[in-house]
Amino acid sequence: MKRIFPQLLLLAVSLFSFQQTHAQESLPDLVKRVKPAVVAIATYDADDEPVMTGSGFFLRPGEVVTNLHVIRGAKRCEVKTLDGKGKVFAVTGTLAVDEEGDLALLSVDMPHERQRASEIAGALPDEGESIFVIGNPLKLEGSVTDGIVSAVREVPNVGKIIQITAPISHGNSGSPVFNLKGQVIGVVTVKVTNGQNINLAIGVARLAELRPGQLHSLSALPARDRSGDVADSSYRTGLDSLWLGNYDNALGYFETAANRNPRRADAWVQVGYCKVKQGKNAEAIRAYQHALELKPESEEIHNKLGDAYYYAGRLSEAIASYSRAANLRPAFADAHYNLAVAYFESGNERLALNEAKILRQLDGKLYEKLVSETRLEQ
Repeated sequence: MKRIFPQLLLLAVSLFSFQQTHAQESLPDLVKRVKPAVVAIATYDADDEPVMTGSGFFLRPGEVVTNLHVIRGAKRCEVKTLDGKGKVFAVTGTLAVDEEGDLALLSVDMPHERQRASEIAGALPDEGESIFVIGNPLKLEGSVTDGIVSAVREVPNVGKIIQITAPISHGNSGSPVFNLKGQVIGVVTVKVTNGQNINLAIGVARLAELRPGQLHSLSALPARDRSGDVADSSYRTGLDSLWLGNYDNALGYFETAANRNPRRADAWVQVGYCKVKQGKNAEAIRAYQHALELKPESEEIHNKLGDAYYYAGRLSEAIASYSRAANLRPAFADAHYNLAVAYFESGNERLALNEAKILRQLDGKLYEKLVSETRLEQ
């Protein structure tokens, strides 16, 4: 036993030292490690003239994620690797597109030995967390900028939006945002307001929407028509304002979209969301109820209706809506979190603890947030 103990102690010290070294990986070392999975993107028109440049990264070997607007309208596209031996490879087409998330999954024709994949973070970053971006601003391939997460906000039907302080420009569209573990936490999408770039990224949870499907040529991707369908163009303009956190401005566009096409459930959802942000909860409830008439089995809308009831002080109705959302999707962490809070505030600590127990299994970070806010402990 005496012989074994020093060996165990040495092993423990070695493991601790390894973990400390890995945890304290410097930014230059991190960049060297993750940069081979980042690419520069160039698109060309029918005359083979340059159209747009952007950035992207390998989600899986041979599959690159970028912003949809980077490739829209292109007839040909290529990626250039940033691994020090940068080579150009042809994009053979799209495997998936996500209009609302402004994302595209590209198929790249390249040798197996050069294929890379990025590590995707399993949780959202905290506000104030340090991050860095690798991209191609102004055609400066492989440029690195760093900063912090300045805000995390929600856009219904899109997901979590991350605002960052790292400088970005149009060439950064599609760039990966990394945490200090070298994991991708978001995809840069450049938004412009009053002539200024707003540094935003869509959270990586949205990448789940990019399920590889049938390969389509770039030319098969339809151009966005902003003039024909007023409801659609108004909705998308409203989304742009919502990304920027401008709820008052966004509401006008969403109301136009809902009035022009009253059967558009997503427009009513956004109207409800903006009304909640304005403190007009009764109007928000009516908007969500209208959306539920169109999509009665939507757990997301039931959850949002619960929010409107909650902020209106109607806890019993909030609990009913959150419960419906959780029943429709038992693994819906947000619904269980909301139920726990509502039960706790209504004085039913037993049911609040039951929901906390479920939440702990689904989302550890959200569970910690619940405990810090309510002091509920398992």
